[in-house]
Amino acid sequence: MASSPVERAFGQEVASWARRGGLLFRQARRAADLNQKALASVSGTSRTTLSAYEHGRKSPTLETAGRILDAAGFELVLEAKVECVARTTGDGQTFHVPSRLRRLPVSAALGVARVGGRTYELADRDERRAAYTALLCGGGPDELLAHIDAVLLIDLWSELDLPGEIAAAWRPLVETARQEAGVTRR
Repeated sequence: MASSPVERAFGQEVASWARRGGLLFRQARRAADLNQKALASVSGTSRTTLSAYEHGRKSPTLETAGRILDAAGFELVLEAKVECVARTTGDGQTFHVPSRLRRLPVSAALGVARVGGRTYELADRDERRAAYTALLCGGGPDELLAHIDAVLLIDLWSELDLPGEIAAAWRPLVETARQEAGVTRR
């Protein structure tokens, strides 16, 4: 019996999740410097089953996925999805605003950002201020999610020189992040 377009689309989505899950297992195993046999042994599964997970041929239960990742030294966590919305200022400038701010790994938050053909050292406060201004005014969704750290933005917020419409669009995010972090206004 032929499957419907909805069933095919659902099947493709499941297969995509299985491949992504397999990639996570492979990355966790390699980061832990374990081979499949060793990780399978410490996580209580077989090497062939772990291989099937890593290659997207099988999908584990959440409990099994958590157990395998835990054995590799990682946690399975739930993180809110962040989406960006494009907005346009009165003079036609397009900028993006995320649905929420998040914390970045230290290596990303204080690493290097390339924005508009310029490279910024985010560990340097003055360069981070310039990078954040450029990002908030014209960074694309991927750039924003890769380089804007919630706590560092809160810290710099009063020092950023942003056009009024852009500052107004970002201010609620900064205030929410400030409240969530328990940071009082200066």
